[in-house]
Amino acid sequence: MNSILNLYYVRPIVKPCQFRNYWQWKKVQQKKFQNVWLGYTESLGSPSLRNEIAKIYSKINVEDIVTFAGAEEAIYLFMHAALTKNDHVIVHTPHYQSLSEVAKSIGCEVSNWQAREENGWRLDLDELKNQIQHNTKAIIINTPHNPTGYLMSRADFEALNQLAQEKNILLFSDEVYRESEYDPTQRLPAACDVNENAVSLGVTSKTYGLAGLRIGWVATKNKKIYDAMASLKDYTTICNSAPSEFLAEVALRHRGKLIARNVGIIKSNLEIMDEFFTKHTSLFTWTRPQAGSMGFPKLLKGNIDEFCDDLVKKAGILLLPASMYGESSNHFRLGLGRKNLPQAVERLEEYLLSNA
Repeated sequence: MNSILNLYYVRPIVKPCQFRNYWQWKKVQQKKFQNVWLGYTESLGSPSLRNEIAKIYSKINVEDIVTFAGAEEAIYLFMHAALTKNDHVIVHTPHYQSLSEVAKSIGCEVSNWQAREENGWRLDLDELKNQIQHNTKAIIINTPHNPTGYLMSRADFEALNQLAQEKNILLFSDEVYRESEYDPTQRLPAACDVNENAVSLGVTSKTYGLAGLRIGWVATKNKKIYDAMASLKDYTTICNSAPSEFLAEVALRHRGKLIARNVGIIKSNLEIMDEFFTKHTSLFTWTRPQAGSMGFPKLLKGNIDEFCDDLVKKAGILLLPASMYGESSNHFRLGLGRKNLPQAVERLEEYLLSNA
């Protein structure tokens, strides 16, 4: 059997950088890295790293940022800092599993704020208003969105933030794909920059393609949530890896180069997929993503779980069916961030031809 080509990825990121890329940016970093402290680091994250993270935002300072071991720890600790049993949470759906499951494990009631392809994956704000209850504690959004690649409009984003502030509801904004917009003029401000009751989530993994560093963070002006999350971290990872903090700081200092590289790969692959789906309109629907390294097309004939299972067995191509998101639709997640995508599309074409 041919080697498996992963078109969805275990995590939807672009092809990661290699260690040597750091020294291409600035040779002096190599000597500095050899002298990195290998003891415990500061629990909040090193001040210099947090200072570099703060530059991503417009109104956020070093003291508004706390770092974590990736985004997953940040999600887990936000939920435990902000929520208690019987609280109500509204979650942008489809979504990354932990954005709802952690709240459920606490004993919260979770409502899905459903995005639908027939609306271009746009969220309905009136539907959100109707879901708000007396005990609604948090609204969870993800923009740019995993798995659809949808980017909320500025008008909808501003209306959402205004609603959350009026209702005194926490807004947790998963922004791990921010800065990966295909058109930078469409980039939204971070929620934490426009709403003092918002918590913005960031990570080195997705837009920057540096998942192996395991560095994530939240940025917020909400002092109560900030302090609670920082305190809870003492019972999870305590502090970050010193080498990872050093490398993350270097990477973020040069994040423009990473963004240009990664979005360039995605745009090139997007052209290939546009051509593929234009050719196969009888088999798939394709709502073109606006940001990020994935799309969420739909299989028009047959069962998507069976299709994905047969595809990996016969062609060695991995796709992620919508059922992995708890969805009953015939959609599947398609990754756009790997350089071997042309080879994978060739195999997919061969599979479709042989199974016509």
